[in-house]
Parts: sequence; structure tokens; C-alpha cells
Amino acid sequence: MAAFFLARREGPMSHLKLIKLMYLADRLSMERYDAPMSDDAHYSMKNGPILSNTLNLLRGVTRDGVWSDFISPVDDNQVQLNRDFDWEELDELSRADLAILDEVFARFGRMKRWEIVNYTHTLPEWVDPGASCLPIDAAMTFQALGASEELARGKSAALDARRRLGQKLSEMS
Repeated sequence: MAAFFLARREGPMSHLKLIKLMYLADRLSMERYDAPMSDDAHYSMKNGPILSNTLNLLRGVTRDGVWSDFISPVDDNQVQLNRDFDWEELDELSRADLAILDEVFARFGRMKRWEIVNYTHTLPEWVDPGASCLPIDAAMTFQALGASEELARGKSAALDARRRLGQKLSEMS
């Protein structure tokens, strides 16, 4: 997702804007397909919703070889692609994922970082945590997207089961 947005940007991007675009892509994927594109945890922070593991990668708290191959470390609040790549290298993204990323970039890619922060503050699932952070429960997001409370809980439970299955499968390999 990050490489896609940076390639579409064709230059450096604020890390704050990048993480908001990624959150909005996850959110749109939840609206369309009942599942986020990433398996990342969503949190409310002062500057809006974020993807927790992605923020840790951006901050250098955690390391990942694939991430580091594509994405530069944050420098003066900016990130950029480390290298050119062929779109085929993003083969983990489905056509549906690419369509969502295109749509998110078309809608929000021209916004300045503080404009996109202000926009994300209008999302019903975001709660101002002050100086802390708060997890965003998937059920809250599904409700914000129009699902009834019962349906939102069911969709959230299905996501949790999917994550647990993914963890079990990764433990087996």
C-alpha cells in the first residue's frame, strides 16, 4: 500500500499523510469487502486514525526487510521510495485492492497533510485520545460505515476469526 501511494505521488510524501491514506484504504476495503487490506491494528491518535504496525515501521521501532527495500526512513517528516519498481512486484495486491488504492489516491491524494488529518477527525470511529492512543474496534468502523450494531459485531467477529486463523497458519510454517 505504501509503495503504491508513494509511486502515485512521484516524490516524497509526509509520513503523516501516507499513514492516513493507508488507513482510508483499509476503511474503504472494509466498506466494500468487510475486511481491511492490511492486517494492521487501527488506533486513534491525536492526529487521527493510524495503522499501528505501519507507524512502528515508519518510526523505525520495528524493522522489516521488504518495507526497508521499498520505503525510506522518515527524514524531515517525509518518506519516499528507495527505488523504482515494477508494478508486478506489488503482486500481493489484488485488482480490487488496486482499485481501492486508486480511488483513495484520487480522492485524497491532493490534500495537504493537515487537510487529511482534519478530514480523518470527522470520521465517526475516531475518538480524540488526548496525548495517548485508543484502539479502534472494527465494529465501531463497520457501524460508522452504516452497519447495524448487531451486523457490525458479526463482521468484527469474522475479522477476529480470520486473524486468529492467519496466526495459526503462520505458526505452522
